[in-house]
Amino acid sequence: MGGSGDATGGDRSDESDEERTPDENIGGEFAEDPSDAISLLGHFYRGQMDRVTTWRGRLDQTSYWAVTIIAALLTWVFSSPGNPHYILLIGMGAMVVFLAVETRRYRAYDVWRERVRLLEQNLFAEMFDPETDLTHDDWRRRISEDLLDPAVKTRPFTALSRRLRRIYYPLLLVLLAAWVARVTVFQPKQTWRETAGVFGVPGSAVVAGVAVFYLAATAAVVYGVVQRGGGEFHEREQTDPWKE
Repeated sequence: MGGSGDATGGDRSDESDEERTPDENIGGEFAEDPSDAISLLGHFYRGQMDRVTTWRGRLDQTSYWAVTIIAALLTWVFSSPGNPHYILLIGMGAMVVFLAVETRRYRAYDVWRERVRLLEQNLFAEMFDPETDLTHDDWRRRISEDLLDPAVKTRPFTALSRRLRRIYYPLLLVLLAAWVARVTVFQPKQTWRETAGVFGVPGSAVVAGVAVFYLAATAAVVYGVVQRGGGEFHEREQTDPWKE
C-alpha cells in the first residue's frame, strides 16, 4: 500500500512537472521557432509603435495649447496701448509650466521610442542591408531587461533641453520680441526703464531678470545640441538625402 502511495505521488509529481514546463519555457520555445518568433516580433513592434504614437499625441497636445495661449496673449496685449506688458511676462512663466509638463511626458514617450529604435537600428536596418554592422550587439538583452524592469532612460534636464530646443525656445523668442516692442515702440514718450517696471519693481531690474532667464534658456538649448540623442532626426549635408 505504501509503495502504491509512493508511486501515485511520484506520478502526480511527474505530471505536475510536465504541466509547468511548457508554460515556464513558452518564450524560449517561441524563440526557437522562426515563424513564431517573427509573428510575435511583428506584434511587439506594432504594440510599441502604438505606445509611441499615443505619447507623441500627448506631446503635441501640450505644444498646441502653448501656441494657442501665446496667440491669445499677443492679440490681447497689442489690441490697446493701455493693456499691461507684464501679461507677456506671465506668458513666459506659462511657457515654463508647459515645458515642465512636456518634459515629464517626453521622458515617458522616450521609454517606448528607445525600444522601437533598438529594433529599427539592429534588426530592420540589418534586414534591409545585411552588410550593416549592428549598432548594439546586445540589443536583445537590452530589450529583455527593459521588459522585465522598465525604466526611464532620459535624464530630466536632457529631456527639458530637447523640448526647449525643438518647441519652446522659438516660442519664448516670440514672446521676448513682443515684450521688447511693447515696452519701447508702444510707449514712445517714456523710457524703457519706466515702461518696463512692474508693481514698483524698477524697469532695469525687470530687464535684468528677463535677460538672466533667456541666458539660462539659451544655455539649456546649447546643452541639448551638444548632447544630441542618437535616435533623433538630424539633417544630412550631402546632396543625396539618402546618403549618410
